[in-house]
Parts: sequence; C-alpha cells; structure tokens
Amino acid sequence: MSRLPITKTPKVYVGGAFIRSESGRTFPLNDAKGHFFANIPQCTRKDLRNAVEAAAKAGPGWAKRTPYNRGQILYRLGEMLEARAPEMAEAIALGGGKPADTALEVSCAVDRLIHYAGWADKFEQVLGSVNPVAAPYFNFTVTEPMGIVGVIAPAEAPLLGLVSLVAPAITGGNTVVALASEPQPYPAILLGEMLATSDLPGGVVNLLTGLRRELVPTFATHAHLRGLSAVAGPEERKAIALGAAESVKRTHLIKAEDKRDWLSGSAQSLYEIRAFLEFKTTWHPIGS
Repeated sequence: MSRLPITKTPKVYVGGAFIRSESGRTFPLNDAKGHFFANIPQCTRKDLRNAVEAAAKAGPGWAKRTPYNRGQILYRLGEMLEARAPEMAEAIALGGGKPADTALEVSCAVDRLIHYAGWADKFEQVLGSVNPVAAPYFNFTVTEPMGIVGVIAPAEAPLLGLVSLVAPAITGGNTVVALASEPQPYPAILLGEMLATSDLPGGVVNLLTGLRRELVPTFATHAHLRGLSAVAGPEERKAIALGAAESVKRTHLIKAEDKRDWLSGSAQSLYEIRAFLEFKTTWHPIGS
C-alpha cells in the first residue's frame, strides 16, 4: 500500500523553544523545481519583541561564561554542523544551488565556527591593554559585551552569511536576534534544530523567518537592541540609519549590492568581534 509522506512543519527557534509565528501566518517555500516544500513561519514585530525578551533573559548568564567555555560551545556547534553536513547541504540546495557549491558553503560555515571558537579566549589579550600612565596608577582597558545584537542575514549564502554575522557577536558574549534569508529561510530552520541540541543556552541565539520589509524597521528602532549587524540595500540602510540614531544603537552595515564573498577569508576577522564590544578603562592606585 502506498502512503503519503509526512511533511515537516518548520518552526522558528526562540528562547530555546520551537514556536510558530504569533500571527499564525506562513509563506510557502518551494524547492528548486518549483514544487511545494513547506510553509515557513512569517514572523511579526511581536515575535521580534518576544525574541528580544528571550535574549535579554539569557544575556547575563552568557556574558558571565568564561571565554574558554564559550569557545568550547562554539566548537561543539561546529562539530554538530559537520556531522549533519549532507542534510544541511540539501537544505541549501532547495534554493537551486549546485551540490558542490552547497557542500562548500557548509564546510566553510563549520570552519567559520571553529575560527571564532579559537578567538573566544584570545581576543581580550589582543583588544584589551595595560596602558602606560605618568602617575602612581595602574590603568587597564578591558572589553565587555554590548548586550543584544540584531542580525539581518543576506539573501544569498543563507547558512554561511548567517553564521558569519552571528558567530562573532556571541563569541564576544552578546546574545543575538537574527532574521534569516527571506528567499532561502530553511537552512536557518535547520540550524535552529542544531542549536536546540547543542550546549548553547536557550535564548543566546534566536532565529526568525519572515519578510524583511516588515521586520527591518523594527530591528532598527527597537530600543533594547544595542547593536545591529546587517546586510542591507540602499533604502534599508537609510531606514536603519534613521532608526539607529533614534534608538542610539551601533550599526555594522554591509552593502547588499556589493555581493560580499562569504567564502573568502576576509569575511572572518577579529574586528567582526570588536564591532560589538564596549571598552571599559579602570584606574587602580599603586600602594596605599
């Protein structure tokens, strides 16, 4: 007897749980041949606000983790992605990518996670400093995480682009609310499943799917997002600049029209971690 296949019901990963959109809305995702694959949650501004609340709850605990422990967790996530590489490559191929290209994107995403795992307990020594002063004081500059960082992933490279923006933010001790690629959201859904079974605490990374035109303005103006890392077009950058000025947040904007090569080594850097760190200088007297 023939049977109908049981199709998957994708959900977004927020606060360590899998949820449907607050509105109940979805949008269809088709495979490379144009056949229906799944209904993807169409998240709303309310979903974004809920994700920010989840990130705020997870923030203090994640920031207090030792850099070494954060590195271990990122390394473990890289291991999990490596183990499920064929499945993730199939998820990327839904957008029409060639098998060789999708496999390369997954392997580069694994390497990117390992790259930032290696930096987790080293960036403080590079970015912090002991400052010379002409007085009887010690003077130290140390780094601190900013808090909650919003991430808007590029349309292309749906896995690697997302990982390249999320990994440096959480390496520095921040929590993240991320909007996945609009045309290719399924790799982010699958990444959320890996996050749920990894050692990363719930709420540190929150993944949303939906329409950029609905969510980007709220990312820009939300007062509790302390930073925004985004791949954006000209009109989006204008909206982000105005919203960020109003809500006083730091922005790290990449021009979508430049078609950044996410496979390149230039897409990973210590300065990607530095972009969402704050620096605190302490004076300590010598002697009594």
